[in-house]
Amino acid sequence: MRLTCFLSLLAVASAFTTRSASVGGFQKNVAADSSAHRNRRATIVMDGKANAIRDRIATVKNTRKITMAMKLVAAAKVRRAQDAVLATRPFSETLQSVFGGLIQRLGGEAMDLPLLTQREVNKVTLCCITGDRGLCGGYNSFMIKKTENRFNELTASGVEVDLVLVGKKGITYFERRKFPIRRTFETGQNPNAKQALEISEELLNTFLSGESDAIELLYTKFVSLIASEPSVRTLVPFSASEITTKGDEVFQLTSEEGQFGVERTELDVAEPQEFPNDMIFEQDPLQIVNSILPLYLNGQILRTLQESVASELAARMQSMQSASDNAGELAKNLSLQYNRARQAAVTQEILEIVAGAQALE
Repeated sequence: MRLTCFLSLLAVASAFTTRSASVGGFQKNVAADSSAHRNRRATIVMDGKANAIRDRIATVKNTRKITMAMKLVAAAKVRRAQDAVLATRPFSETLQSVFGGLIQRLGGEAMDLPLLTQREVNKVTLCCITGDRGLCGGYNSFMIKKTENRFNELTASGVEVDLVLVGKKGITYFERRKFPIRRTFETGQNPNAKQALEISEELLNTFLSGESDAIELLYTKFVSLIASEPSVRTLVPFSASEITTKGDEVFQLTSEEGQFGVERTELDVAEPQEFPNDMIFEQDPLQIVNSILPLYLNGQILRTLQESVASELAARMQSMQSASDNAGELAKNLSLQYNRARQAAVTQEILEIVAGAQALE
């Protein structure tokens, strides 16, 4: 009787060994035939299959690599935007200095210029700057909401409003909702003087032709890599005091211990250029001021475009960093589930062997 039980136990063990070998052989075939992996019978544990969990872990890790790469690309573009702002600073500083000197020379005569004349506001043109792409957190939605609220506020006050839109996201949103749109422009990732000139000419023609009594600019002010501020400012008509007394600021991207940061530097107001009293101008100083104002507007548009692009890239950096952190945490949780699934499968097979051996006794 004991010999019979021993032989039966050997038979069960040999059957299990054959099964294990076949499983090992099946695993070798998986490497050769990907379709076999899909048909493989897996142990169901908790809310999913072990094989499905393993595939999902690989997918999450690949996604994390992509988001980290997008973060580094955005950081490189932020540095390029920073260099563009620094490159335009000498021109705007000289322009501000010459304008301040001419205003002092002219005194109250400069107030007769059309671009400096305040008039009764019956119609306002809103120039909204958004981005061309998504995956940048709430950058576009905040700017669109700011523009929509300002539109509703002016309309409720009885003021007629139309829009000049810069950026595909804002264009798509407002076109679908049938807002009055005067003209549209694309933003791009590298704003230049030609693009700023097209926008400034459209705004100037709108104001000088009397089609609009004021033009307001809505853009995103770059504060830091983790914060940006939707801002509204009256662009036209100009304020002579604001041009001559408003300072400037520049930002610089830094990195310390693998972490990106931003340093902002407040710049003093450019000192007005002194013109001797006996200096004779070939043109009337009033005409010179009138020629400088469009250049100043062009510089302001270019500056806000660059600042908006920097804000968009910073928002994309932050968004991709959050996505990478979430992907890492998800991969960690899925690994725990997968290990539990494997452990449960092994434990179940051991229990089946023990139960079979006990049944033969």
